[in-house]
Amino acid sequence: MTRRLELFAPIVAAFALLAMDAVPAEQPAPASSVVQANPAPHPAPEQPLPYSHKTHVGLGLACQLCHVNPAPGKEMTLPNTATCMNCHATLVTDRPAIQKLAQYAHSKQPIPWVRVYNLLPGVTWTHRKHLEAGVGCETCHGAVGSLAVMSETTAITGMASCISCHQARRVSAACNVCHAWPAK
Repeated sequence: MTRRLELFAPIVAAFALLAMDAVPAEQPAPASSVVQANPAPHPAPEQPLPYSHKTHVGLGLACQLCHVNPAPGKEMTLPNTATCMNCHATLVTDRPAIQKLAQYAHSKQPIPWVRVYNLLPGVTWTHRKHLEAGVGCETCHGAVGSLAVMSETTAITGMASCISCHQARRVSAACNVCHAWPAK
């Protein structure tokens, strides 16, 4: 009997956290880092499906479970339909958003997620080097795990953020680290 309770406790906890998904979150301050909060509010882009990092991170899911970094490592991917369906083939399948997710999966269509943080033209930046250096996601993206709706809460796309972080970590902040010069 005790073993059965041990097996079902995580499932019950998951459903409880999913039920809290409807509670809106406040804009949190970024996690401890040299990256400043955005000085002006940045509204969350409209996504094809509602998604709460707060709920999913609260379940213990790591960023890299949904966001992988394929070669050459420039950008992290956005969650694909199969990844979502690993859980949602059986969890909260009665919700309209999960039914819409299942439609994407059935039609073999990718979910048309809207990227929240976009690189500016002329920047030759890569997630890979930062991951290899041990920089955690929250260092640049802030307290994503507390967001019910993802928005650009940090000023990470601003050059001053990059320079101050590089200087704080004693890493080169030379122009050519982030910008490629046109070939002559």
